[in-house]
Amino acid sequence: MNPHKSNIKETSTSPKKWSGWQENFTLIAIALTLALLIRTFIAEPRLIPSESMYPTLHTGDRLVIEKVSYRFQPPKTGDIVVFQSPPELQRRGYDKNQAFIKRVIGRPGEVISVSQGKVYLNGQPLQEEYIAEPPNQPFPPVKVPEDAFFVMGDNRNDSNDSRYWGFLPRKNLIGRATFRFWPLDRIGLI
Repeated sequence: MNPHKSNIKETSTSPKKWSGWQENFTLIAIALTLALLIRTFIAEPRLIPSESMYPTLHTGDRLVIEKVSYRFQPPKTGDIVVFQSPPELQRRGYDKNQAFIKRVIGRPGEVISVSQGKVYLNGQPLQEEYIAEPPNQPFPPVKVPEDAFFVMGDNRNDSNDSRYWGFLPRKNLIGRATFRFWPLDRIGLI
């Protein structure tokens, strides 16, 4: 075998190899950029770290949080929302980027109270089939201010929520819990 022919062949394929690497690198860069954009602006996965939303959500559940709809409309009563620490929790030492998950109970202008094991919305008891047990502590009527929400965990007697730290500012919302993808035996819409 002639050593000169071998070198010529290797030299002629080097641009093809480099082109292949460039193409792969470009595809990886595009995929990573798309993943980052989707996670930042459209949806992201989250892990449930506590029992505050039991029985609806269990510790270790993994959810998809949708981030688009609240840019066009406010949360509805009953929505399960993910949000950054409100100001009072930050004053108590929680990181401002720490995420919490709770259910929207009251919207701006509505009055919330808890009495005799029932949550009242504008003086009417809420029908809450999703709670672990009735709340065991009364809470005086409060009116939800503009651009804020009153949120509670479904595990009413084991939830650090608006009864303890106040109203959730709309600007702290991250998104809405829409789909559980883990564990597989509980997969589905929320």
